[in-house]
Amino acid sequence: MPHNWILGQVAGVAVDAQDHVWIAQRPGSLTADEAGAAQDPPLSTSGVPAPPIIEFDEEGTVIQAWGGPETHGDWPESEHGVFIDHIDRVWMGGSGANDHVVLVFDRQGRHQLTVGEPGVSGGSNDTAHLGRPADIAVDPEDNEAYIADGYGNRRIIVFDSTTGEYKRHWGAYGEPPGDGELGAYDPDAAPICSFRNPVHAVRLSNDGLVYVADRVGNRIQVFQKDGTFVREAFVASRTLGNGSVWDIELSPDPAQTWLYVPDGTNMKVWILRRDDLSVAGSFGRGGRNAGQFNWVHNIAADSQGNLYTTEVNTGKRVQRFVRKR
Repeated sequence: MPHNWILGQVAGVAVDAQDHVWIAQRPGSLTADEAGAAQDPPLSTSGVPAPPIIEFDEEGTVIQAWGGPETHGDWPESEHGVFIDHIDRVWMGGSGANDHVVLVFDRQGRHQLTVGEPGVSGGSNDTAHLGRPADIAVDPEDNEAYIADGYGNRRIIVFDSTTGEYKRHWGAYGEPPGDGELGAYDPDAAPICSFRNPVHAVRLSNDGLVYVADRVGNRIQVFQKDGTFVREAFVASRTLGNGSVWDIELSPDPAQTWLYVPDGTNMKVWILRRDDLSVAGSFGRGGRNAGQFNWVHNIAADSQGNLYTTEVNTGKRVQRFVRKR
């Protein structure tokens, strides 16, 4: 990358209509040694924190980069998720303790819209405020933004994507969400009627379904756009700790045949058949080398079916996996 830049934890990836790859990364996650050139006095000649939002072309060349408190005063403490909508707006959330907003910018980084209020969260049935929102998907057909809300709340909430007007929300199984104590995940217990924190990702399919990542619950739940529950599936259901369902991406073929599910705990990407949510395979394993993962966090596909993955914890990178035809 230019300017001696180095990436921190990469907590969001998206591909736009030009097949450009966008990431949201966390400069604040870098250690002093990693960002040695930015210390006062410098510790080394290597390592300047890159801006949080970076756009790359298909070859990996940086097109532009921006973001941080100087871009907007409500910039999150911990960047989380990025989505490029049908009119090239950039949506992002935040997972920090007070990150209760989704910010929307044009592609040059000019602020367009704020959903929620910084530092204010009223729980999973508050229709005016968010709770550490993790991810966003925008429906161009109905002009609505679906927010996975999130690290604090336990719901999907939908807003008008132009005005930010509240539309509806729901929890697991399409029921009203709650904020009560859930206890630790038990793989031998019956499924609970609540998302666990975090509600980590949301994706929309071309045929009008909403896919939700209940990360620590090790499951994907599928809904109609009005919140009507359709079905669920568990992935690596005996996974403890941080859970197995970290993100969801749909393959770009017309039928969107496949789902790709990064699993940061087991350090692999699961491949699911979309029609019945059964596991067809996986790729990756824990490690530092190319094709291996440390806390694989997000995934996005381009129009050719190539996949882009991100890593948090100490992984701090983006990888590209080329589709083999």
